[in-house]
Amino acid sequence: MKIVQHRGMITISIMLATIMQALDTTIANVALPHMQGSLQSSQDQISWVLTSYIVAAAIATPLTGWLCGHWGRRRVFLTAVVGFTVASALCGMATSLWQIVAARLLQGLFGAALVPLSQAVLLDINPREKLGQAMAIWGAGIMIGPILGPVIGGWLTENANWRWVFYINLPVGILAFYGIARYLPESRPSGERLDIFGFATLSAAIGLLQLFLDRGEHLDWFNSIEIQIEAAGCLVAFVFFIAHTWTTDGLSFLNRGLLKDRNFITGTLFAFVVGMILYATMALLPSLLQGLLNYPVIYTGEVMAPRGIGTMLAMVLVGRLVQRVDPRAIMAVGFGLTAFSLYQMTRMTLEMDGTLIIVSGFIQGLGIGFTFVPLSAATFATLAPHLRNDGTPIYSLMRNIGSSVGISIVQALLTEGAARAHAELAVDITYTNQVLESMSQVFNPGTPAGLTILNAEVTRQATMMAYVSDFRVMMVITLLTMPLLLLIRRPASVRPIAGSAIEPTH
Repeated sequence: MKIVQHRGMITISIMLATIMQALDTTIANVALPHMQGSLQSSQDQISWVLTSYIVAAAIATPLTGWLCGHWGRRRVFLTAVVGFTVASALCGMATSLWQIVAARLLQGLFGAALVPLSQAVLLDINPREKLGQAMAIWGAGIMIGPILGPVIGGWLTENANWRWVFYINLPVGILAFYGIARYLPESRPSGERLDIFGFATLSAAIGLLQLFLDRGEHLDWFNSIEIQIEAAGCLVAFVFFIAHTWTTDGLSFLNRGLLKDRNFITGTLFAFVVGMILYATMALLPSLLQGLLNYPVIYTGEVMAPRGIGTMLAMVLVGRLVQRVDPRAIMAVGFGLTAFSLYQMTRMTLEMDGTLIIVSGFIQGLGIGFTFVPLSAATFATLAPHLRNDGTPIYSLMRNIGSSVGISIVQALLTEGAARAHAELAVDITYTNQVLESMSQVFNPGTPAGLTILNAEVTRQATMMAYVSDFRVMMVITLLTMPLLLLIRRPASVRPIAGSAIEPTH
């Protein structure tokens, strides 16, 4: 079969597209200060460069299954690659804030399909006994992207220009388009109609949820009218979606066949938890290293690079083990390594060197790899092939929502913890404190300058204490989540796959 002959080229082509999209989830973050000055915008305004992408991708992701069923997977894949690449060029060419926000919106809309489509294709072109290796390759692409994004983005921003953060996608997009157009055969369109009400309510719920999570920290959560409206709107839209899906006798936007597969349901819920734990801990480190320890962007990338090495190494090993060892046992090892790395992070101080960051990062990278690959393989091991176009977007969506929820939680805990620790430490800053009296006049609380310097130091110490507290909370959540592994059922005997959705049309 043609698809088996060109399995390698198809894998390379779709993974280029996947890595391109995965990189863009974080590569623009480090360039925001440079964009802010170039585009003459405020800090709140420039944050829409990230928010517009996140919200657009979240809304468009669930639509992937219907698009493939209506137009064919190859056509949707090619359109997504072209749209994402063109939108990247428009981002680099933007001369105003609203131009780049609009371009990022397009990036999110077109890029949403790339990750779930690549997973669906890999599931279809590989035999059941090689699904573990296929998910290892796919997992490496989507996990290494967010890790390398800040490194590449920082290097390009410092040595070239922030616009190259987006222009770097052009050659990758062109190569991915050629490979997909040349080697990937078309799937058979089903011509199924779109459940407009279901799509509208789900999109509204997801979009409002992402806005709520992304802007809540900046707007002091429920003390803001905007956040209250977004929370209420999300809840109402989701209730309507659930009621519509549950009661309709006809077409449903959420394919209810997915709900009959226990492994898919359990794995998808578990993906939410995994996304919340793993992505949240990764989100804390760049701000800790650059904002608190004043590491340069390049050095931050260097000490975080072993995390990516650990992930890649684990995924290579797991790809060979997942068909021979119970996936739950492999994931238990992954969660154990993750918990141990978080324990190491609770020992971080303001005076530490890079050794602890490197070691704990490498171990956590191993934990990520040992967790993510067997989870992906187990989730789709029993799912019927014709449901994969619908299942992979839901899986990716739940993982992304979990990461957004986790990041919002740790950021809120960080702010609250820093304020609480600052108040506790400030109690000892008095004129009668003998330790302060024995120190230099620079730290004299009786002078305005001395009080300012003392406050800055107390803030540094309090912030470090808050980071350590966050790591401790995530460690406890990781340990408490491990029993949930028992909900995942190891697939029984391997059955031949018939009627693959990727068979070429004639």
